Amino acid sequence: MRSDLALLAGLALLKVLFHLATSQGWGIFRDELYYLACADRLAWGYVDHPPLSIALLAAARGLFGDSLPAIRLLAAVAGGASVFVTGLIARALGARRAAQVLAALATFFAPQFIAVSHFYSMNAFEVLSWALLEWLAVLILWDDRPRLWLAFGVVAGLGLQNKLTVGVLIVGLVVGLALTAQRRHLRSPWLWLGGGLAAVIVAPHLWWQVQHGWPTREFMANAGALKNVHMGPLEFFLAQITLAHPLAAPLWLAGLLALWLAPRFAALRPLAVAYVVAFALLVAQAGKVYYLTPIYPLLYATGAALVDGAALRRQWRWPVPAAAFAMLVCGVLAVPLAMPVLSVDGYLAYARAIGLTPPRMENNRTAELPQIFADMFGWTELADTVARVADRLSPADRARAVIFTGNYGEAGALEWFGPSRHLPRVISGHNSYWLWGPGDLRRDDPVIVVGGTPEQVQALFDAVELVDVSRCTYCMPYENGLPIYLARGAKLPIADLWHRLKRFI
Repeated sequence: MRSDLALLAGLALLKVLFHLATSQGWGIFRDELYYLACADRLAWGYVDHPPLSIALLAAARGLFGDSLPAIRLLAAVAGGASVFVTGLIARALGARRAAQVLAALATFFAPQFIAVSHFYSMNAFEVLSWALLEWLAVLILWDDRPRLWLAFGVVAGLGLQNKLTVGVLIVGLVVGLALTAQRRHLRSPWLWLGGGLAAVIVAPHLWWQVQHGWPTREFMANAGALKNVHMGPLEFFLAQITLAHPLAAPLWLAGLLALWLAPRFAALRPLAVAYVVAFALLVAQAGKVYYLTPIYPLLYATGAALVDGAALRRQWRWPVPAAAFAMLVCGVLAVPLAMPVLSVDGYLAYARAIGLTPPRMENNRTAELPQIFADMFGWTELADTVARVADRLSPADRARAVIFTGNYGEAGALEWFGPSRHLPRVISGHNSYWLWGPGDLRRDDPVIVVGGTPEQVQALFDAVELVDVSRCTYCMPYENGLPIYLARGAKLPIADLWHRLKRFI
């Protein structure tokens, strides 16, 4: 019914408007600074991500400018679209209007989805691409519409051009097809044509990887071994409950069990297998715990359809609307834990009162704020400190000086806030900044080095002077008390020095 679609569209629009109204938050996020730098250097790939989200960011900036609401607009739109598609999945499974709303509300208020719809990254588009693939898989398997494998291939190719973890869902689904009665689809020409379309779409990025020596493979190996928090299966599972909203756990668990056991959902058994395969792959590879969360729109929708069917058989009208109302109320209560709608002090008090915090995903030490919030602090302080150092240089030194940083957040911040402070050029050995190179740097050029120990810097330069320290409140601890050095006289030829500074993680 059109009224169902209108209601889902209204929820999606409300999601978009909510995120736009709160888009200023506590300031720009670390990864946004890096993606903005990438958007100034368009390519078919980057060390740590494919190019699609960066191209979309460049287009958004061209159309709407560089304000935070403009930068974050498309992430909010992707979040709203994910809410709508979740309702479509429930609708495809025969759920009535209230159950469609229940499923859509679960996606609306999942803490992880709230977080990634607040700032710009590829993660908001990943949720949408998975949800679209889940919807198409339901239509293909449930309604026996094999021609839709063509659309599945297009969405899969675009999803892979956004983030390679979409491949986890694809692998899981293929295994699910092979292990169930739906294996006949593996013989369908439509599936193979869809796979060919996906391959064509992602081919430019794969060629870029070949040309650059597969840097993403190195990045993923380092991140899994050194950066990401390693979780066992139980800890990984419990983190899913937090990220997908504790109240929604009965809904998605019911949906998962129904996909496995209910005769009504037998046609969708490959999707149940896909969940288990994706879970196992991510645990085995030390993937970040949120990498699995884009599968929950499917499980929310299946759980809502299951509850709706049970209520219909018993002629009960209240269970689904009551569950939707509870999801709305408890979802609103979860919002301050996932995005900065309160003051910092207000958030800290609220988090203590609720007793929930996001699971740690990286091995970095945190302070009062979890990393997802702390990474919004410290950037203007860093830019101001480096500006003080640069202002002390002679005109001749300033003309040749460069700034070297230890990570892409610092480099992105100094590039973003640098023009208003007339900062020198910024370089870094971290991820794609390393590929962008040192430019025309000469061995005798002055280098403003951000971070590192005196011993580390002295190992690279003949003359090293500690000239300032950048301090910030609420930022990540390793960004507070950050030493700023003035270094001269590189001890190695620039090409050798640059090779030594490479850091993919």
